[in-house]
Amino acid sequence: MLPLNPTGVDQAYSPYSSISSRAGNPLLISPEKLLEHGWLKDLEPYQLPAQSQVDYERVNELKTQMLAKAYQKFQQSASIYWRKAFREFCQQESEWLDDYALFVVLKNYQQQKSWSEWPQPYKMRESGTLIAFACEHEAELTYEKWVQFIFFQQWRELRAYGNQQNVQFLGDLPFYPSYDSVDVWANPEIFHLDEQGEMTCVAGVPPDYFNEEGQRWGMPLYRWDVLKARQYDWWIDRIEKNMELYDRLRLDHFRAFASYWEVPAEEKTAKNGAWKPGPGAEFFQILQEKLGSLSLIAEDLGDIGEDVYQLRDEFMLPGMRVLHFAFSDDMPRSVNIPHNHLPLSLVYTGTHDNNTTKGWFRQDLSPEEHRNLEKYVGGSLSEETIHFVMIRLAYASVAQTAILPLQDVLGLDEKARMNTPAGNSACWKWRLLPEQFTAVHEKQLRTWAEIYHRG
Repeated sequence: MLPLNPTGVDQAYSPYSSISSRAGNPLLISPEKLLEHGWLKDLEPYQLPAQSQVDYERVNELKTQMLAKAYQKFQQSASIYWRKAFREFCQQESEWLDDYALFVVLKNYQQQKSWSEWPQPYKMRESGTLIAFACEHEAELTYEKWVQFIFFQQWRELRAYGNQQNVQFLGDLPFYPSYDSVDVWANPEIFHLDEQGEMTCVAGVPPDYFNEEGQRWGMPLYRWDVLKARQYDWWIDRIEKNMELYDRLRLDHFRAFASYWEVPAEEKTAKNGAWKPGPGAEFFQILQEKLGSLSLIAEDLGDIGEDVYQLRDEFMLPGMRVLHFAFSDDMPRSVNIPHNHLPLSLVYTGTHDNNTTKGWFRQDLSPEEHRNLEKYVGGSLSEETIHFVMIRLAYASVAQTAILPLQDVLGLDEKARMNTPAGNSACWKWRLLPEQFTAVHEKQLRTWAEIYHRG
């Protein structure tokens, strides 16, 4: 699953650029559940036609209206049980929830400007100013907390139902929070910021398969020395909170725990950065001490050195293998080619950052890769069948888990791509249409699972 945190227009609704690493996305709240509880009378005013590309702006507008109406009804008619549950949620989650609600309401009053552009008392978190603001806007803060209460209540129901059906939820944890986030605003001491809260260096990756200038992500880097002195408390709290949502958790950009790319804030691209050491094994040792066994997965893609593999293997974390990366000139030795897969790994045809398999075959595959792919499978290939071929390679792998993007199961082309790294605003918009996934697809998945003993 993609991250479930709040998304916004400023970051093109990317789930990897959220205002909070712990809050849930209000856009994912189920209207049907609100209707079921009697907090909405009619869903028709909030309905939009089903389309393969989501209209985030319109969805956000209607969902905001809907939630405000539901909250009004909740205040008027909620039972003692629900009122008590809400109070308990606010108490139990106060460590992150209070700051989150305050941040959201402040952004509303500051015309959605980044916290770095707020008036000095709010920007620098002067306690007297924040207390006065919270007292004056208590009703709005309570509403934001209620939205989070509803999200987490619904998600717990969904996860419990899924687990009853033997469905596990594999979540994704972005490595860096956004600069304009409550995480950075409320915890400036653990990030590389100057005395005025401005970033001194930013995150990114060097030139790679996706971008010849690298990717300048623009998030602030961690001060690992400060976090180490605090026994990595912020990180441990964050992972613990996310493990309430999922059965397993993928650590995005895992390589940064070994070493990360530091880009001076004034640079326009990521080319002129440098590798810096991450927290390494000590972080995971303390994580194990605090949380016990780790149901974690290492996203070990990109420019990976032996230090990353050693860190991954020391803690027996499954890595990732992506078939789209397997057929270049180093095919026989590639870690992504099926004959080199490890049992302790996950194999993907492609991830959310890749093109769909049909789009990859049409647009991205070089002539050499095309030839290598045909040599590997022992026959000619076509657009009509390429997704079947790649799915079979994934399912036949010794990797303990095979993951197929639904676009590949359906055989969709590049129009259904979810994300293009360092791409444009067309990202993150693909949605499955009603009735698009059929009994034919279900039967095919079942057949593959049986053939390759993945049942």
